[in-house]
Amino acid sequence: MYRREHLVAAAFIALPLVGFLTFAIGPFLYSIYASFTNWNMLSSPTWIGLANYRQAFGDPYFRTSLFNTFFYMIGIPIGLALSLTLALAMNRRMPGQSFFRAIYYVPVVSSLAAVSILWQWAYNGDFGLVNQALELIGVDGPNWLMNVSTVKPALIIMAIWKGLGYSMLLYLAALQSVPRSLYEAAELDGASSMKRFWHITLPMVQPVTFFLVVTNIIAGSQIFTEINIMTPTGGPEFSSASVVWYIWRQAFSNLQMGYASAMAVLLGILVFLITAFQFWLNARNAHEGVD
Repeated sequence: MYRREHLVAAAFIALPLVGFLTFAIGPFLYSIYASFTNWNMLSSPTWIGLANYRQAFGDPYFRTSLFNTFFYMIGIPIGLALSLTLALAMNRRMPGQSFFRAIYYVPVVSSLAAVSILWQWAYNGDFGLVNQALELIGVDGPNWLMNVSTVKPALIIMAIWKGLGYSMLLYLAALQSVPRSLYEAAELDGASSMKRFWHITLPMVQPVTFFLVVTNIIAGSQIFTEINIMTPTGGPEFSSASVVWYIWRQAFSNLQMGYASAMAVLLGILVFLITAFQFWLNARNAHEGVD
């Protein structure tokens, strides 16, 4: 009976495992090999060693796209602060609480392509909703997506709006799991609301914050859809191009798959190092907290 159960369990595990090996590990390993080749996907790859990596380090467009990608991550702490603020508000008893939670979560489940098209229209310099709203207070808004100084902030605002509901719900779940006795004991000791927030709320939601920071950095390094839809040419003076967008253009527009693979490997190594640093920093903070 146990042997049969093991066979059934192995059968259920086999299908996703084969899919993972075929569609994730296989392409990942081949992309590492391709990064050392000159390959246009029309002919056989030709081994060229580290030439693609040397080209990447000397490519000003790759450096610019890498800078743009990490510039977009400025929105991560802003989004987390807003999400925590909303979660604190939603954690109070108020009429229509469930309605507001659903409203804030709608952008999360909406199609990213549809949301990008919506915001592209809203940012239009001639008839966009954003500039119409600014006109009501006497401000002449710019053409957001065609201006070097405004295109990145515009994309950051959209990304914050898109992910606000997801982070808010995670923070809300964390807040509702904080023992009420901690706040009552702090009140009896005369702690102010700010001290209760700083010494009870923030430490108790720290695991959620760590999770959101790590996942947002990984997701932020792969930003592509909104760039490709809202600024299909990489923005004015290449000011909105992300590194994944640049990799995609080199691979499928210029047919330089070997060079694109090298840039993808470099990006993967960089994201891995940043993630590993985040885990180390979290472990050190946790150890200091125990001490």
